[in-house]
Amino acid sequence: MSAVLDPPVAVAAPPATIPMSPNQRAWARFKRNRIGFVSLWVFIVMLVVATGAELISNDRPIVAHINGQWYAPMFSNPAETELGGDYTTPTDWKDPFITELIAKPDNWAFITLNPHSANSVDYFDPSLPPSPPSASNWLGTDPKGRDMLARLLYGFRVSIWFALALTVTGTMIGIAAGALQGYFGGKVDLLLQRFIEIWGSVPELLLLIIFASIFEPSLLLLLVLLSLWGWMGLSDYVRAEFLRNRGLEYVKAGRALGLSNLQIIWRHVLPNSMTPVITFLPFRMSAAILALTSLDFLGLGVPSTVPSLGELLKLGKDNLDAWWIIFPTFVLLVVTMLLLTFIGDALRDAFDTRKS
Repeated sequence: MSAVLDPPVAVAAPPATIPMSPNQRAWARFKRNRIGFVSLWVFIVMLVVATGAELISNDRPIVAHINGQWYAPMFSNPAETELGGDYTTPTDWKDPFITELIAKPDNWAFITLNPHSANSVDYFDPSLPPSPPSASNWLGTDPKGRDMLARLLYGFRVSIWFALALTVTGTMIGIAAGALQGYFGGKVDLLLQRFIEIWGSVPELLLLIIFASIFEPSLLLLLVLLSLWGWMGLSDYVRAEFLRNRGLEYVKAGRALGLSNLQIIWRHVLPNSMTPVITFLPFRMSAAILALTSLDFLGLGVPSTVPSLGELLKLGKDNLDAWWIIFPTFVLLVVTMLLLTFIGDALRDAFDTRKS
């Protein structure tokens, strides 16, 4: 008696996985680091908020409707005489006359969440500066009567954008110097290495003190001076990557096809040498923020009219009884450094090809 065989059951093939590009794999590894991924978004939110500081903390309304007329004081502050006052100076929107005028029917003003600017002083506040946190000044005031929350917000914007500019400038110079050394090697590498050794021995702080005594301190001057030394650490890593990649097959193939050195560097060697550059970006930003803060603390940084975290630390040191000056500044710096450190660790893991 022959056995009846069942028909073969068709087994569905597993769905084909779409291969990921190296950048997609790096982004997937970055997202897998939850602390670094969340830190990136928190840092982006802080950067956006600080960039639009005038929309959050300002002593002038965004829009005002007074006596049937429309005004945009944030962009063009009218004279007090235009509002029915006695003075031709720009309107002080904290003046009791102006506040009573706004309170009248059909008059209104759309003010910001924190009605203080970085350098504004409320001369009608009865408390003596530095005053502790209150309903009108959420984080208190500094010894000059300026709102601490506004100083922190504007000071953070100055620090973070200065750090971004210094990071971009130093990175570009470091990539160019490292690429020349690593790709051409030989005498080019030897001469640039000796130049870096000599230039690195120049006392940077001494030159900063000399230039600060000759020129008026400014962010542009600090950016130029710090950029002169901020590229040397990165150039060593770029040089090592170019030295490793210049002997690979795709570089030899490019030369055989007649590509110029610039085309080989830009199209082939540089994209494959960017791992240390991207990995060190957050740490370079941290160093730039600390450099500006330290110089401002020593009085060698930006002018006093420019809000600065280093100036707030100095004011907190001089007024230890006013804890609301140094404590929020210290917390903001620590949080910023931690966020950048977590982002840097996540980037290091993302570009580590040993991780699946």
